[in-house]
Amino acid sequence: MTPTRAVLLAALALAGCDDMTHQAKRNPYERESVNGSPTPRQVPPAMVAFDSTPVTPPKLTLALLQRGQAEYRQFCTPCHSELGDGHGMVVQRGFEHPPSYLSADLMQAPTQHFYDVITNGQGAMYSFADRVAPADRWAIAAYIRALQASGSGQPVGAAGQHAEAGAP
Repeated sequence: MTPTRAVLLAALALAGCDDMTHQAKRNPYERESVNGSPTPRQVPPAMVAFDSTPVTPPKLTLALLQRGQAEYRQFCTPCHSELGDGHGMVVQRGFEHPPSYLSADLMQAPTQHFYDVITNGQGAMYSFADRVAPADRWAIAAYIRALQASGSGQPVGAAGQHAEAGAP
């Protein structure tokens, strides 16, 4: 094969290549049909699905607090510490300090706030929606209230400060 012929053959082969910028793309929110009925595509983490019902807060029980403590130790302690003061091991290694749960703002915040922050993240904290189930988020929020009560000297569920209607 002559060099000119090889160059022409290589040029023809490269001309058939596409840089993949002109591919057909699907809308991720486009509906697909499953068994003839349309269903929405998968909802990204930390997004609320259309027509979804929010998870209602469970009743405050010892089992809920124990579950919250276990989940808190697994997911929250590295940054927030066992005491909830924001001096966890990750912070000791140079990362940004999270706020202390004993701060005035967080003592007055509704329990829903902690659930929402676990779900959506806030500041340097990323969303835990894909790691912590909704029921466990409520358990963690209830345990945070217990940490606040132990730090402030008030019992969990004391009127006004830690108890909200229907919330742990």
